[in-house]
Amino acid sequence: MLRIHGSARSRGLRTLWLVGELGIPYEHDDLLPRSPGTRTPEYLALNPNARVPTIEDDGFVLYESMAINFYLAKKYKSSLYPSDPHNEALAWQWSFWETDRLDRQQTTYANHTTGLPEAQRKPELAAAAWAEIEPAMDVLEGTLKKNRWLAGNDFSLADLNVAAAMYRSLTFDLGRWPAAREWLHRCWERPAAKRARAMRE
Repeated sequence: MLRIHGSARSRGLRTLWLVGELGIPYEHDDLLPRSPGTRTPEYLALNPNARVPTIEDDGFVLYESMAINFYLAKKYKSSLYPSDPHNEALAWQWSFWETDRLDRQQTTYANHTTGLPEAQRKPELAAAAWAEIEPAMDVLEGTLKKNRWLAGNDFSLADLNVAAAMYRSLTFDLGRWPAAREWLHRCWERPAAKRARAMRE
C-alpha cells in the first residue's frame, strides 16, 4: 500500500490533494517539516534530505513532491496526467515554473506579513518577496486570460501542482490578477482539494 510521509502543512499538501483526486487508498504518516521524526535513522534511510514528503509505494521510495505527483498520476493512468505530448510538456513547464517563481517567494511573504509573530517579521523581506511575486503573477494572469486551464482544456496535474503550491495565496490580495484569482479559487473548490485543505486547517 502507498504510504505518504508528510504533513498537509508542508509540500505534502499537493500529494494529499492528488491521492484524493485519484481515489486510491494510502496510509498517512503526518510528519511535520523539520520535526524530530524527519531526522531519525529510519526516516533518513528513506530521504537523506530530512524533508517531506516522501512516499513508499510497495517498496519503491520517492521524494520531492512534484516528482511524486507526476509518478502517481502516471502510474494510475489518471486523466490528470496529460496524454498529449504538448500538454504533458506544459504540465512539466508550469510545475517547474512554480518551484522557481512562486514557492519560496510566497512562503517568505506570508511569514513576514502574517505567519510569524509580529516581533519576528521583517517588512523588507516581505517587500522583496512581493517584488518577485508580482511579475510571476503577471505571467500566470497572461496565460489564464487566454486559457481556462494551464495544460489543455481540462483541469490537470499542471493546475493541481501550481494551485496546491499557491495555498497561501488564497489569503493574498490578488485583485490585480482577476483571471488567476478566479482560477485559483476554482481549483480549490474541487472536493479533493477541500478535503486536503481540511487536513491542513
